[in-house]
Amino acid sequence: MQESTTRPATAERTGTVRIVLVDDHAIVRQGLRSLLEREQDLSVVGEAATAEEAIDVVAARRPSVVLLDLKLSTGEDAEGLALCERLTGEHGDLGVLVLTTFLDERLVVDAIHRGARGYVVKDVDTTELVRAIRAVARHESAFDSRSAAAMVQSIHNPLEAPALTERESAVLGRLARGASNREIGGELFISETTVKFHVRNIMRKLGAATRAEAVFEAGKQGLL
Repeated sequence: MQESTTRPATAERTGTVRIVLVDDHAIVRQGLRSLLEREQDLSVVGEAATAEEAIDVVAARRPSVVLLDLKLSTGEDAEGLALCERLTGEHGDLGVLVLTTFLDERLVVDAIHRGARGYVVKDVDTTELVRAIRAVARHESAFDSRSAAAMVQSIHNPLEAPALTERESAVLGRLARGASNREIGGELFISETTVKFHVRNIMRKLGAATRAEAVFEAGKQGLL
């Protein structure tokens, strides 16, 4: 994990957009930093390679925009979606702009549902990326042409509710057995806080108000 040195206070007072880069490839972060800091109003104030690092860096550096890749490990392709939801939930003014290699209608829609203000693919040109960052910093939406097309397609052909992630499915199965958060955490080797986070996501996706209702809805939808 790397953090940049803070720019002079005068730069911050003139409306500099403070950016944190979240990508598991150091060379990508370095390239983005080099490109973005050519702009007088953009400042990269922190970097992170993992979700855990991102949570800490955002809390410490208080950026206005997070540039977020969806794939942060060799595991689940959309790990960044859960991070997006957590960051936007914990930092109400934060703008998340997804910058990823994945262009999929479901991912675009899910990212927006989880709080992202924009979605662009990594082969976008620098001018378009800078425009998107500035839009997100102004609390506006930002999409490249292909992501925008995916959003339009989703309007004409509404998607089903987002599928549960592999980890959420594992938690759901244990909920159905009546396991407590502590028991689930012990079986999956995760903290109780993380279990609670997954349970909230499960309930939201299933439109449930309680754990029992979530299990009932999951059963009706064939998820158990």
